Amino acid sequence: MLTSVLAGFSLSVALIVAIGAQNAFVLRQGLRREHVVPVVVTCAVSDALLISIGIAGVGSVVAGRPALLTALRWGGAAFLAGYAVLAARRALRPGTLAPTERPPSRLGATLLTCLAFTYLNPHVYLDTVLLLGGIAQQHAHRWLFGIGAMAASVVWFAALGAGAYRLAPLLARPVVWRVLDGTIALVMAVVAALLLLG
Repeated sequence: MLTSVLAGFSLSVALIVAIGAQNAFVLRQGLRREHVVPVVVTCAVSDALLISIGIAGVGSVVAGRPALLTALRWGGAAFLAGYAVLAARRALRPGTLAPTERPPSRLGATLLTCLAFTYLNPHVYLDTVLLLGGIAQQHAHRWLFGIGAMAASVVWFAALGAGAYRLAPLLARPVVWRVLDGTIALVMAVVAALLLLG
């Protein structure tokens, strides 16, 4: 039973650690010290929901609907491309980079953006619903595998949000935000392009 939990934890960590749209958003919120706990909770709960859906067997149903996967891919690519443009604009305008130079965003708007990064990204469905759900089906204790995967998500997002929060005083210089937003813009653009090409 412990083997299933550890297997779920390790596979989930391997999938989630790669820098992507959701991770970049959590990192940016952590650096700005803005709504970090609600964002981390939203990401972790969303992952738990998607992992549960995959373990329950819904992944095989989604995989059998190519039109749905195509719509998710194009919608996700459009969203990520739009966010890449916004991040690039922030990188080119030093006056909007430091956390103290713009008013904090509202909690509702921040959570809507977080949900968009989560549910409009086709990779989330591929990783959590299809891949983790499919592998969990091969374990005798599939729900323990899922608990391990969910625990990895909680640990990762909490570490990312808290770690960025602790580094915020060191990263408060506008030049660092220019580099960060430029990197985020590049990551978003590449992921959007890969979605369109895939």
